[in-house]
Amino acid sequence: MTHSVQQAPSRRAIASWCLYDWANSSYNTIVTTFIFSVYFARGVVGDEVVGASRWSAALTVAGLLIALLSPVLGAVADRTGRRKPWMALFTGLTVLFCAALWWVKPDPSHALFALVCVVVGTVSFELANVFYNASLTALAPPRMLGRISGWGWGVGYFGGLACLVVALFVFVKSPAPLFGLLDTAEQAPVRATAVLAAAWYGLFALPFFLFVPDVPATGLGIRQAAREGMATLRRTLAETRKYRNALRFLIASAIYRDGINTITAFGGIFAAHAFGMSFEEILIFAIALNVVAGVGAIGFAWVDDRAGAKPTILVSLIGLTIFGIPLLLATEKAWFWILALGLGAFFGPAQAAGRSMMARLAPPDMAGEMFGLYSLTGRMAGFVGPLAFGLATEAFGSQRAGMASVVAFFVIGFGLMLTVREPAPGDANTVRQSAAA
Repeated sequence: MTHSVQQAPSRRAIASWCLYDWANSSYNTIVTTFIFSVYFARGVVGDEVVGASRWSAALTVAGLLIALLSPVLGAVADRTGRRKPWMALFTGLTVLFCAALWWVKPDPSHALFALVCVVVGTVSFELANVFYNASLTALAPPRMLGRISGWGWGVGYFGGLACLVVALFVFVKSPAPLFGLLDTAEQAPVRATAVLAAAWYGLFALPFFLFVPDVPATGLGIRQAAREGMATLRRTLAETRKYRNALRFLIASAIYRDGINTITAFGGIFAAHAFGMSFEEILIFAIALNVVAGVGAIGFAWVDDRAGAKPTILVSLIGLTIFGIPLLLATEKAWFWILALGLGAFFGPAQAAGRSMMARLAPPDMAGEMFGLYSLTGRMAGFVGPLAFGLATEAFGSQRAGMASVVAFFVIGFGLMLTVREPAPGDANTVRQSAAA
């Protein structure tokens, strides 16, 4: 079962694929990074250190569930063919549980409900991304993988930016939130941003389902696909020596992605605690960060296709390290802004190039399975970052201590990436050989 695309996809399909990144960035930006995470620690729990520790525990649980489910579902989807139904299911679940955060009031008794919603929403969000990332191989010819992946990440950052602007001026900063319909009692304007993120995600995801081509159905039922998919997955795991190069990349990318994900998951909480930022300041900072990150992702998209994903990742990891070390030592807000924006410029390129690298390494008939393993390895290492952050924060009573381990993830990831061999840009014939080298 081989699916290949030789001709360039339509502009409408590319735009719709990228728009899904625009859509789902609302969840990451509003819920897991800049607004709801801070609201949970500061408003719901009432203690920023304890709140950050509980938030990290929830993300750890979510990461373990994603690690268990993503490769299995990816392998099943490869057998059934179509990916859109899976994406629709998990996109819908994310939207539902994101909207449910509206009922989380600033009271410690609401903390458990909030964490359950975040765990389910985050698991669904990441599982939808497994199928979204795998759909890149059916949409883009090899010579355009880097560009389309980079455009998606860049558009995603600008989508998060646009959603933050609406949240800031319509809900958080407005003297009459939502034109006077929201009472500031019980933090209604802040809670309403979760509803905004849910509506944003659901609305802007629609073009993907309407205009992006799907892989044809194979005709297999779910049960048979599950049996065959699990058998293929077990065989792949048992014969990892046949995919040594891909395995090295999976490990390297898991480590550096864990560093990036830890920063994005706890960046808002850290900024609020270490520099006493208000919700308004955090939103303005997030807007600036998304602009820089979006420009970086789009700017490096052509570099990826011309120089390769591996050089793009290595340069990005160097940039993350150079800006990350002094950022942890910064005590003045002005320096924090400068260094954090410099750091943000390399978020998108590292992640977009990782996605295109995985697409280049994945055999065409194993895209779902390989992106499931991409998610699996990311989550196998991914819970380490939030766990280390929570443990160090509790042990030292300082979120700086929790963030200090992040730079090590970039350094280790860089060293491992040096051992990975990348297929020649645009050469689809070397995929299997490169994955096994």
